Amino acid sequence: MQDLKARTFMFAVSVGKLIIDMPDSRVNKHYFAQIVRCSSSVGANYRAARRAKSNADFINKLKIVEEECDESIYFLELLAEFNLTYKEQLKTLINEGTEILKIIVTSITTTRNKINN
Repeated sequence: MQDLKARTFMFAVSVGKLIIDMPDSRVNKHYFAQIVRCSSSVGANYRAARRAKSNADFINKLKIVEEECDESIYFLELLAEFNLTYKEQLKTLINEGTEILKIIVTSITTTRNKINN
């Protein structure tokens, strides 16, 4: 799981570095604020989940990670529609966000199954 801690951190860093390079249009400005918050929240909440006090607490914290990751993907998709010259770079970040999301959902499912058995 240490790898996922680093991966979620790098996801936020990569998003931040890309938006620094993107044009500061009126639309982008609003999306930038959202994507910075939710992409960094993925890693911050994953770190909190690693310190969960119980399996139920772990699931609750991972559900927040799931929501923030899905929101990050959404804003990356919006940015891709308004910034066609950055579409490939954004697609790479969308793919990474999707992979992280799949890992989180699998972790939630596995933990739920563990609780129920």
